[in-house]
Amino acid sequence: MRVLSGSLLSDYEIAALLLSLKVSSVAVIASLPLGILCAWVLARVEFPGKAIFDSVLHLPLVLPPVVVGYLLLISMGRQGFIGQCLFNWFGISFSFSWRGAALAAAIVSFPLMVRAIRQSFETVDIRLEQAARTLGSSRWRVFLTITLPLTSPGIVSGMIIAFARSLGEFGSTITFVSNIPGETRTIPLAMYSFIETPGAEYQAMRLCIISIVIALASLLASQWLSKKALQRTASVC
Repeated sequence: MRVLSGSLLSDYEIAALLLSLKVSSVAVIASLPLGILCAWVLARVEFPGKAIFDSVLHLPLVLPPVVVGYLLLISMGRQGFIGQCLFNWFGISFSFSWRGAALAAAIVSFPLMVRAIRQSFETVDIRLEQAARTLGSSRWRVFLTITLPLTSPGIVSGMIIAFARSLGEFGSTITFVSNIPGETRTIPLAMYSFIETPGAEYQAMRLCIISIVIALASLLASQWLSKKALQRTASVC
């Protein structure tokens, strides 16, 4: 394994790191609108079956990751009942590609995002929204100008926690999209490859340290950004 001149990381480590950042970023950005919607529904809407809906959203937290990967494989794979239609109609394929890794990461991290945003929605004083409505603002205007800014700390926290969780996803990813170098081999899968290789303990340890540093940086960034968002919200109020 060649280490780049002037760099602390090898080509292999850089490739795994960049792919992990790409997969995690796409997973968070793509799932954010749906996460905000689901969090708002759980926080503000009462309907029959709400407990079941809540439980289904949180299933990825308690299901074995391999189960999530298998369900993705039989549904979103090239021969799956959804994946086959997507490929035949639009030419989109999730199996054995980084897009599938992003989908697996999004599903596994989605409950954490929803939980953080939901808690933020529940702290917003509904009387502020009602006052804006009595002054003639539409529901969308109230949501975009009052509710969403006030929930920004939870949204930021949910995004970063989901990002950190996506970086560490392994079981569902390897089950759904396999372990393909340069395509689906993220940092956890690269570590797995080294662990299974005799004499590669040092390389596995390097990737372990990289994962710890990124995860710790993400959590610290979440706390800092949430604090800044709370200060900004307090100054506006």
